[in-house]
Amino acid sequence: MIEAKNIHKYYGELEVLKGVDIAVKKGEVVSIVGASGAGKTTLLQILGTLDKATPSEGFQLKINDTDIQTLNDKALANFRNKHIGFIFQFHQLLPEFSALENVCLPAFIMGTKKAEAEKRAKELLDFLGLKARYEHKPSALSGGEQQRVAVARALINNPDFIFADEPSGNLDSESAEKLHHLFFKLRDEFGQTFVIVTHNEDLANMADRKLTMVDGKILAKELIE
Repeated sequence: MIEAKNIHKYYGELEVLKGVDIAVKKGEVVSIVGASGAGKTTLLQILGTLDKATPSEGFQLKINDTDIQTLNDKALANFRNKHIGFIFQFHQLLPEFSALENVCLPAFIMGTKKAEAEKRAKELLDFLGLKARYEHKPSALSGGEQQRVAVARALINNPDFIFADEPSGNLDSESAEKLHHLFFKLRDEFGQTFVIVTHNEDLANMADRKLTMVDGKILAKELIE
């Protein structure tokens, strides 16, 4: 699970996060909503260890009982590669690589052998309905297909947590709806925990919990029945 307390973040004199507390249970799907500038993406990046909180008294970030503050840069990168997957609004696939190669990259970084990485990548692409797209480069894929490749890439190392930042923000409504349902299918199939920043109310309201951010703070916690 994730346990974070008293998260502050300053950019110069601008305080973006103002003492955020958040806990996420294993297997939970949590959405984070709020107006642009509320601090949602900054919070997600800190929880996902892509950014660091501004040091403050009482700050704590534990993921699976690991105190993130105790890890040096190399240990943090290894922890992130093993335990965390990311899905972004813009898929960030490498254009010169095939779908299969893009999915394999995090596994190669972990040191997984090529044959094993490709086997796992093909299983994921098959699961996501992309069996006929192994060798296609991103330019030959639709927007929805590109995002599903990005989902497979996020899952390749069997991470405990998936952090998604506006994952359907660049998709048409039909592709967005399919992606939203896919997240819950993945949670049920693989047991991942999802933390999703979104402006999409349909996705937000599908979550087990919806957290609302206003002006750098979480103001409301709503259990979605």
